[in-house]
Amino acid sequence: MSPPSSPLIVESPASAPLQQAEEIDLSSPRIRPHPSTPRRYSREYEASGSGGRSRFSSPQRSGSGSEGLRWFGLDVVGFFGSGREGRERQRQQRMKRKVGRVVWYRRKVVVAILVLVVIFFVVNWWMLSRLSIPKMGGRRRKALSENSSFIEGDWKKLAKLKKSPKFLHDRMLALAAHALAEVQGQSKPEPKDLWKEPLDPSETWSPCADKRKWLPNDGKNGYLMVTANGGMNQQRVAVCNAVVVARFLNATLVIPKFMYSSVWRDVSQFGDIYQEEYFINYLTPDIQIVKELPVELQSLDLEAIGSVVTDADIRKEAQLSFFVKNILPLLHQNKVVHLVGFGNRLAFDPMPFELQRLRCRCNFHALQFTPKIQETGALLVQKMRLARHPGPLDRHLVGSYTDAILKKRKVLAKKASKYLSLHLRFEIDMVAHSLCDYGGGEEERKELEAYREIHFPALTQLKKNKNLPPPAALRSEGLCPLSPEEAILMLAALGFKRDTRIFLAGANIYGGQARLDALSNLFPNMVTKEKLLTSSEIEPFQNFSSQLAALDFIACTASDVFAMTDSGSQLSSLVSGFRTYYGGGNMPTIRPNKRRLAGIFMKNSTIEWKIFEQRVRKAVRQTKHVQSRTVSRSVYRNPRCRECMCLKD
Repeated sequence: MSPPSSPLIVESPASAPLQQAEEIDLSSPRIRPHPSTPRRYSREYEASGSGGRSRFSSPQRSGSGSEGLRWFGLDVVGFFGSGREGRERQRQQRMKRKVGRVVWYRRKVVVAILVLVVIFFVVNWWMLSRLSIPKMGGRRRKALSENSSFIEGDWKKLAKLKKSPKFLHDRMLALAAHALAEVQGQSKPEPKDLWKEPLDPSETWSPCADKRKWLPNDGKNGYLMVTANGGMNQQRVAVCNAVVVARFLNATLVIPKFMYSSVWRDVSQFGDIYQEEYFINYLTPDIQIVKELPVELQSLDLEAIGSVVTDADIRKEAQLSFFVKNILPLLHQNKVVHLVGFGNRLAFDPMPFELQRLRCRCNFHALQFTPKIQETGALLVQKMRLARHPGPLDRHLVGSYTDAILKKRKVLAKKASKYLSLHLRFEIDMVAHSLCDYGGGEEERKELEAYREIHFPALTQLKKNKNLPPPAALRSEGLCPLSPEEAILMLAALGFKRDTRIFLAGANIYGGQARLDALSNLFPNMVTKEKLLTSSEIEPFQNFSSQLAALDFIACTASDVFAMTDSGSQLSSLVSGFRTYYGGGNMPTIRPNKRRLAGIFMKNSTIEWKIFEQRVRKAVRQTKHVQSRTVSRSVYRNPRCRECMCLKD
């Protein structure tokens, strides 16, 4: 049917009286079919008849008379409404569609974000699992098959250690374990310079501090008493400084006494560690030494007469002029002065040539350990070396006991076995004093804070009153000694094999046996004096920390390579200096640059093992060379100066 040409008459519903009629021009855009109107709704409306209502019909217009309202499937009044009402309905429909689109978009964004978060965690879990235990190819797996005991036993132990919060570098320990096992299986050679000291052949130093160019003094200005504080190594430095002060003031030195320390808890005195008679006789051409004060002076109340001078009265590394101004008048007046807590109280420079040489002579020649310590020290060295021939430093450390031990031991290797010594300066006092963080969390922080309050009250007060740098800043500046895990990672990166024999000094480390187990899992031939000696051999030294430290001193000094974790440690300084003095350029010492290594260890979570090896070797190589001593540096640590050693052209 074709559309009529006459106008469409819109009638009101039958229920209401016919009052008006409105003519609508079909050609007007107002009655064009809505573009969004589906065809199926037009067919439904036509099929429903005059009484049917579509979803587009107006609820106010229904009934008979509606047939005239259908045109191309449109209910004109029902769709548009009348006037303002139709426009409002159109606006509401547009708003509904807009809100629907916004809700759909928001739901889509939320779902996308959730999907991305899930993907992020899955990828991170996968990457971490790959980094913790590196995947091995066929060749590597074959090489490691020869070390199946390591893979099945020690690797599982390392996995358990990852649960402990006290280890900062679990991932690197796992990578080191894999690298050491792989090198062992392939018999990869060690770096050529690993066991050597980089020495300039044009400069050859030889010991000569035993040479004298003066006459002995008479010591008539009075008696100098000294009570040294600290551990064995601090006490050794104090003794040598006291010898120099006594010579300079022309005083008679009384055999030094050692102060009891609440940290070290050792009652050992000079005669328990060093040979008194040898000490007196060797230095007789330099100063007068007696074992005790004359009887007429023993009854004096030194504190009452003002002859007691504490370490608080003497500034650190005081110059000789201080002693002339403050100590010499007391000697003239009271004939005796007692320096209590005397330690690092004498400056290294400026110092007259012969007095500096006397300092070296005392440290490297006059102080000889007691026969008991020498004998056990010789036994330690021979058990580590497994050889019939003594090392180059043995006779300077243990005297004739090397030959005696060799005669007693029948089964010895013909070829000497090299061994490395490692000093872990990681006792609780060092950890607490450093103010550094070592991975123990809140439990570690509370424990160290309680220790500081008892043993370092001044440090605790300083921490409360001032904003000290945080542990992370201290570590980045190289002010934190290496942790045991970092020390072992350094050795592994340098190229030492897994079967390297390692003597571990300072085994009383903070963290206990758990930390020692983490180290021995990587280097199973790592031992301490407690493991190397039998109970009967070590029993005479139990509860005497200074005498035990003397055994560590001997074993570390005699080793083929010595590695330290803190260059500021007195034991490390004295051992490295002794090796420099007597080693002839053949006794290398590993001195880590803590600041550079800290920057490397901070990348623990991402750095690859090969890159780690390269950076560690470069950092250590630059500090391995022993330079000539510079002004104000310790002659105990670096005796390569004309006062202590002679340079051959």
